[in-house]
Amino acid sequence: MIRFVLRFLGLLALALGFIFLFYDGTKSIADQTVYIISVESTWTDSHQSSLTSEQPAHERRAGAWAWEGLVKPYFLDQPVSLVLAVIGAILILLGRKKKPLIGYARD
Repeated sequence: MIRFVLRFLGLLALALGFIFLFYDGTKSIADQTVYIISVESTWTDSHQSSLTSEQPAHERRAGAWAWEGLVKPYFLDQPVSLVLAVIGAILILLGRKKKPLIGYARD
């Protein structure tokens, strides 16, 4: 059951990543300028108070260096389509079925 949920969430994340990639592409073609939506702008547009409350909580637990040095450049400043595609791929890999061992009996 858990594998099914992981695969479903992974496919959902991949589909959302593709939708955001399609949105960026159509907006870029329409304006003849490259638009790439970041995770931070998407998070701010959807629920700004949760992002502003997450920063002090994260800095309190891991320190200010972790927010500015790790979370912001490696997560919040990345394109949302790329982040969703990576998360989706990881979830699908975690939910895949185990390959049977060749030559060994499994009880």
